[in-house]
Amino acid sequence: MDFATLAAQLNAGTILPEGIVITTLMIVIVGDLIVGRTASSRWTPYVSIAGLLAAVVALYYQWDSSDPIAFLGSFNGDSLSVLFRGIIALSAVITILMSVSYIDQSGTSLAEFLSILLTATIGGMFLSGADELVMIFVSLETLSISSYLLTGYTKRDPRSNEASLKYLLIGASSSAIFLYGLSLLYGLSGGKTTLSSIAAQIADTGSTQSLGLVIALVFAIAGISFKIAAVPFHQWTPDVYEGAPTPVVAFLSVGSKAAGFALAIRLLVTAFPLLTEEWHLVMNALAILSLILGNVVALAQTSMKRLLAYSSIGQAGFVMIGLVIDSDAGYASLLFYLISYLFMNLGAFTGVILFSLRTGTDQISEYAGLYQKDPLLTLCLSLCLLSLGGIPPLVGFFGKIYLFWAGWQAGAYGLVLLGLVTSVISIYYYIRVVKMMVVKEPQEMSDSVKNYPAISWELPGMRSLQFSLVLTVIVTSLAGILSNPLFTLANNAVTQTPILQATLTTSSRPVSASVAKVPLLQSDSDLRS
Repeated sequence: MDFATLAAQLNAGTILPEGIVITTLMIVIVGDLIVGRTASSRWTPYVSIAGLLAAVVALYYQWDSSDPIAFLGSFNGDSLSVLFRGIIALSAVITILMSVSYIDQSGTSLAEFLSILLTATIGGMFLSGADELVMIFVSLETLSISSYLLTGYTKRDPRSNEASLKYLLIGASSSAIFLYGLSLLYGLSGGKTTLSSIAAQIADTGSTQSLGLVIALVFAIAGISFKIAAVPFHQWTPDVYEGAPTPVVAFLSVGSKAAGFALAIRLLVTAFPLLTEEWHLVMNALAILSLILGNVVALAQTSMKRLLAYSSIGQAGFVMIGLVIDSDAGYASLLFYLISYLFMNLGAFTGVILFSLRTGTDQISEYAGLYQKDPLLTLCLSLCLLSLGGIPPLVGFFGKIYLFWAGWQAGAYGLVLLGLVTSVISIYYYIRVVKMMVVKEPQEMSDSVKNYPAISWELPGMRSLQFSLVLTVIVTSLAGILSNPLFTLANNAVTQTPILQATLTTSSRPVSASVAKVPLLQSDSDLRS
């Protein structure tokens, strides 16, 4: 094989966005070593954000690439992976904006935090396009190990140490189970590692109904469910969300979850096309459990971070509706909801960070009467929470109604009705927080709000926090009204992804009786009609 042929098969330009993030990571590390901790904290956040935004621009130019396969089939830079990689990069950008002041007040090194966060971002981006077993596992572990380090980053906080240890132990068990499932796939396929080759070899050898393949599917779903915090693999979520630094929790709730869903789509659709009914059944059960437990248990929470933890579990159940439907409209609705979730959830976490920095608490009862001292924070946090609950005309409403519309058209009536009921439940606990902030009389004001410090945006890192809050709220508010571009983006990502179109149109693929092919939604005007 000559050099030209090898270069063509490597197609290294496909990972240009990841290369930009890696270069940014090296600049942050080396720059911090050269100029020192105090000086580097002034410029490393802006370099990191610039690098991530440059990666997003590079992803834009890779949209609908004619040659997306890279590294001998290990990486697929198709439109689906481009969109997921963009979501992960943008979640890292907003996380950095909300981290500057938080990390500064914790007394730890900002450059080291950014280095680990960029490493986790790289792992998530590679995982979104990984199309080969070794690539999948290395990317997953890069993301996971970085997440463990971020969770325990505030070393002087016992809660952070405890959360990191729990996350590490449960995550290591999950990775071992997932790896065993991948090893079974490798063995059953006769030594193949590329997902499409595995599916073809298993079909040729007639091993589609073997016990080993079913066990591989169960173990793979267990590993994926841990990453997306689906019940019953959610045990780590409440403790990690409560103990970890809040910016880390924000990234895990969006970036890590998006990478998990990218892995779920690529692995289940490509490697298990002949076990469609089986993984439909399992994912349907996980979606039901996540919707019920996440939203019901959130009603009893007194900590804002734990409330958002169980909310995240419930939100995973909503997103899984699109995966269970397994149709063009289902995947498009899943993507649209993840884009919406990126801004409304990170906006809510930005509000929680700002309140905790000013009061030192995250108890829901301490938010009582906040509107009298901080109207901007009250408005922004209320809008983000209401959007998470699905109140129109915010973007969360259109995200949920698109999921429910696709599910109803596909015949998943029970799942859609359960989603509607649990959505109403979620509105209750979100509005409970809004009521606490807005309705309380001056004499009912909490002690934290009574001692609320004078609002100043001139402190180090507060400007970036303010920008993050305003940006997420603007997008959350306007994206619901002007949702056509996001609908089009999600639809195009599905229609331009060959692996989805091939598996959705093949006549040999068994389709669950409860799932029918449904047309893509072209605009929100179609939805309203």
